[in-house]
Amino acid sequence: MTRTATSAHPLDVALELEPLGDGTLTGRTTEAYANMVGPFGGITASTMLTAALRHPERLGDPVSLTVNFAGPVADGPFTIDARPTRTNNSTQHWTIEMTQDGVVATTATAVFALRRETWSSTEVSPPVAPPAEAVAPTPGPEFIRWMGNYDLRFVDGGMTDIDGESDDSTTTLWIRDNPARALDFSSLTALCDSFYPRVFLRRGQMCPAGTVSLTIYFHVDADALAEQGDDAVLATARAQHFGRSYFDQSAELWGRDGTLLATSHQVMYFKV
Repeated sequence: MTRTATSAHPLDVALELEPLGDGTLTGRTTEAYANMVGPFGGITASTMLTAALRHPERLGDPVSLTVNFAGPVADGPFTIDARPTRTNNSTQHWTIEMTQDGVVATTATAVFALRRETWSSTEVSPPVAPPAEAVAPTPGPEFIRWMGNYDLRFVDGGMTDIDGESDDSTTTLWIRDNPARALDFSSLTALCDSFYPRVFLRRGQMCPAGTVSLTIYFHVDADALAEQGDDAVLATARAQHFGRSYFDQSAELWGRDGTLLATSHQVMYFKV
């Protein structure tokens, strides 16, 4: 269903999709989530997942999402084709494709599943950080429009640290939608791509860079995610290797209660 209320959250406005039948939907980019070039990659990834989330044949909750940014997404309308390629007893596999004027801009695959109660354990620990309320918010640069949709409270590796080369690419921050919005899989997906490129921090300067491929693993179901409400999420990211035009980046997103919500891995190009 398309939302038309003027009071709708900017994220929900950006995720408005008109179903045409057979898993095909149309939408359009919004200025609120504009990046330096084209839309914020996180909103594109979120839109791809949302197309599957709203499909009438959807089974369960997302377990993983891989988005390949095949080419630049232009400002304006787009079409998404989302279809389940195979549905098993408890898992469902998806292919999702975004096109503009008949040209493929973004492709994705996703796995959904019916989660069952099992033994569980989390081996990693959240980064050490003061409470979100104890960290001053830092607004993003005005020319990066999408950052204005988030309350950003940097603990380490903030935008103000992009000043001279660093030997550590780690950024840790508290982040949530601004205005506040209850966390769901669509918003969590966007948060997984909310880190500025790690090469900025290592080199101490901005440079051309962009995500080529992003994979997100969701570690909670819809009920556990709903328990987070609209609280801030503790997010941390770092790179492993830079070289020959590309670098990788891994991230963790934690609830305030210490629940590991999602991990993500991506590869980015850069030019220095």
